[in-house]
Amino acid sequence: MKHKMKYSLVGLGLLATVGLSLASTDVHAQEDDNRGDLVMAMMSDVVTLDPHDSNDASSGQVRINIYERLIHTDVDMNLEPGLATEWEAIDETTWNFTLREGTTFHSGAEFTGEDVKATFDRVLDPAVGSVVSFLYEMIEEVEVVDDYEVNLHLEYPFAPLISHLAHNTAGIMSKDLIDRDYQNAIDEAGLDITLDEYYELREEGGEEFEEVAAEMGEFLGQIIAAEPDGTNHLKFASRSAGSEVVFDLFEDFQGGERNFDSVTFRVIPESGSRMAELETGGIDIVKELDATNYERVVNNEATDVVEAESLRTEYLGMNTQNEPFDDQNVRLAIAHAIDRDMIVEGVLNGIGNVANGPLASGVFGYDEEVSTQVYDVELAREYLAESSVPDGFDTTIWVRNEEQYVNIALYIQESLAEIGINAEIEQMEWGAYLDRLANGEHDMYILGWTTVTADADYGLYVLNHSETYGAAGNRAFFSTPELDELLDAGRSNPDPDERLDIYRDAQEIIVEESPVVYLMHQNFIAGYNTDNITGITITPVGDVRFEDVEFVNE
Repeated sequence: MKHKMKYSLVGLGLLATVGLSLASTDVHAQEDDNRGDLVMAMMSDVVTLDPHDSNDASSGQVRINIYERLIHTDVDMNLEPGLATEWEAIDETTWNFTLREGTTFHSGAEFTGEDVKATFDRVLDPAVGSVVSFLYEMIEEVEVVDDYEVNLHLEYPFAPLISHLAHNTAGIMSKDLIDRDYQNAIDEAGLDITLDEYYELREEGGEEFEEVAAEMGEFLGQIIAAEPDGTNHLKFASRSAGSEVVFDLFEDFQGGERNFDSVTFRVIPESGSRMAELETGGIDIVKELDATNYERVVNNEATDVVEAESLRTEYLGMNTQNEPFDDQNVRLAIAHAIDRDMIVEGVLNGIGNVANGPLASGVFGYDEEVSTQVYDVELAREYLAESSVPDGFDTTIWVRNEEQYVNIALYIQESLAEIGINAEIEQMEWGAYLDRLANGEHDMYILGWTTVTADADYGLYVLNHSETYGAAGNRAFFSTPELDELLDAGRSNPDPDERLDIYRDAQEIIVEESPVVYLMHQNFIAGYNTDNITGITITPVGDVRFEDVEFVNE
């Protein structure tokens, strides 16, 4: 009898993000020693292997296996030591970290506090222009006490700091890699300065630094994206953009034995192709198993699923800088025209829950008393009648080129037609989709956001603050001064009860303004071939974990 493995969010509380170590290899079990090469299919390609250059799920799934972070999380989202073995708050703005000794990077370089400093200095470098700098902007200085001790000095108290340090973009890179990347950018830009002179300019700031940063910025990240160097169990082997990324087992990994020799992440956008490969054993794991194929995988003798309640919210967003979506009445009309229960039952086959607001119930700051965007067609018509476009209008809904999301878009299209809004659906490849959304070229779009830190700061600040427009996360380009003030206060206030009050007020504003329509929280599901492997898990943030994978001997 097959057993589904399912993980609950009960008791998640304040705990934080991201999955820790995955691992694998390229195809199937080798009968001599029960080792193997693991293959995972993903719907979308990695955007980049540079941790500071994107914040998408596909890249994160891969990068957490290359880079270790100071703080790791287990499969139930409990915080645990990573490259930091101990940590404590010295005062409200100073944190001390004891670092793990005897660790080497894939390149052979020894891990020390200098690598920690180089990593966080880089993500905060204006020349890099990192889309995830908002996660670490409270860090004022990384003080290297000695090789295995650092202090993080913060500009202001920041309640969810430790959770942020467990984010996949907080992976520690070698200083050597970072130095080589900067040197390459200096050379490509034709600048007449040394690397040390650049670092001095960065420290000083000012016009000269801004000029240099502008000239070299476009070249930064080239080396890091092509030659990643971390300490986790996967060592980069090769990448064919749009096709696959291949890794070998890092033989000097300190985190325990692994049963794989290599891991390949294959890009298979089409759902039917992923299913066919899984059932025939051509791949071992499907990362994103959609609801339409759930029963097919569970009922197949050669396949099964792992499943977890998620911290992800799927939503319909509106570009509030474009007419008529700058009109609150239009947004409210759309919000009340959509029956989210029908989407959960009709598209997800009941595998998930209706979203009652911006946050999933396992996130700190979730409040079931917050007002919801109830389904009420007559109310939707009233809001539209009071809007700047009382007779309706034509628009577009952008969606990634994937069956389940297209089905959601089709349902929304039908719902909006009932109140006089004619929406054309446009499907796009994932990378182009994200780029064009970041540029603000859209009207409406369907996307999801996983609160990987399990803290409301990450779930609300990123999507609703004026500092995060575009690629950072706020693709609705929505904010208000009052909301900005609340979100700033929520991240700096150390008192949990006061933070809950702040986030309750923030969510009330967001729902009242409705820059997005919160649709559902779909369970994270991965399929695997039981004839090939056992021992995989999936986290509430959707990362497939395979450090305990075992290959089945025929």
